[in-house]
This record gives sequence, C-alpha cells and structure tokens, in this order.
Amino acid sequence: MPSSIVENNEPILSSDQFAADLRGFGLIGILSILVIIFGGNLFITGIVFIPLGGLFALVWTLRSKTPWSELGYIRPKSWIGTILVGLAFGTGFKLLMKTIVMPLLGASAVNPTYHFLSGSKAMLPAALLFMVVAGFSEETVFRSFLFERLGKLLGTRSWSKALIVLITAGLFGLGHLTDQGLVGFEQAAIFGLIYGIIYAKTGKIWMLIISHAAFDITAVVIIILNLESEVAHFFFK
Repeated sequence: MPSSIVENNEPILSSDQFAADLRGFGLIGILSILVIIFGGNLFITGIVFIPLGGLFALVWTLRSKTPWSELGYIRPKSWIGTILVGLAFGTGFKLLMKTIVMPLLGASAVNPTYHFLSGSKAMLPAALLFMVVAGFSEETVFRSFLFERLGKLLGTRSWSKALIVLITAGLFGLGHLTDQGLVGFEQAAIFGLIYGIIYAKTGKIWMLIISHAAFDITAVVIIILNLESEVAHFFFK
C-alpha cells in the first residue's frame, strides 16, 4: 500500500516541480521565455499564419499552473462596454498613426509589406480573421506573458513597471523590424508603449486584445480598399 501511494504521487510531484521550473528563472524558465518571444508567427501564405508565440504562451500558462488573472485575463464588468471601447480605441489609434504620427516620422503612405492586399476584396474575410488572431496572440505574448514574467523578476514598483513597458515596447518593435523595416519598428514601438502603459495601469488584457484586432483590421481595410495614400495625406498633402 505505501509503495502504491508513492508511485501514484510520483507523477504529481514531478508535474509540480516542472510547473515550478516553468515559473522560475532557471534554465527551463529562461528557455520557455525565449521560445515564446521568438516563436512569433509561422506564415503559410502572405496573411495565413499559425501564431506559435501566442500558442506557446497559452501552453506555458496551463502547464505552469499560473492563474489566468495574473496574465490579465479578468472577466470585464461589461463585455459590451469593453468591446465598444476596444473597437473605438483601436480604430481611432490606427487612424491617428496613419494620418499624423507616421507622416511626421517620414513614413511612406504605402505599406510595402502588405501592399499586395490592395484591391483584393476577396481576401478580406481571411485577412479579418487573421488580424483577430494576431491581436489575441501578440497581446498575450507582449503584454500578458511578458508583463507577468518581468513583473516577477523586477517587481511591481513604479520604476519597474516603467522599465517593463520600455522593454516590451522595444521587443514588440523588433518583432516588426525584419518584415516591415524601420517604419514597422517605429509604429510597433509606439504601439507597444501606449498599450504597455494601459496594461501597466489596468492589469486587464481583454480591451487591449479587442483594440489590437481593431487596429490591425482598420489597417487591412484601408489597404484592401486602396485608400492608403488618401488616408495618409488627409492632413499632410
């Protein structure tokens, strides 16, 4: 009987230890962070991809037995209010970036990376779907997961949160550098700063996920409808 109890408990003890290792900052913990950060998206075609980073972050959360609330997955008081705020903020922020911020930084009116979507209305449903997936995945990695990990490492004081915002914004920018160049880095870094500040203040992720999706969807719709130049030159002719 004692032998049976020991045998039955062994997997539980082993599982608990592995969960603790994932939550720690030893070899396993650091490797898991690197895998999630650099997992990124596995592109199958121009807009069809598998969000490996986001999926790895979800698996890490489940396997490490980390409470979802620590990653900002807290049920909103009002889903309708959260959705409406997210849609309005994401759409408005994208238009602000496209019409004012990026032109002031000298960005081209046309996004060369995704210009192939211009006029491709048939691709709109797929594009919208994958922009929602991207919003969910990127917010899970760069806000939920990294804020949790860096918060455990650096603490929750004001200077720590400010540093975490800067680190995550920089990483988010670098994640867009390889495929969108300096302009992509600049836009993503500014995006990361704003969304990082909001997340640091609220600790809630749902509005940001919805807003991120709305930001990307607005960008795609502008491209597909071939309105990039018109929108970019709305204020600066």
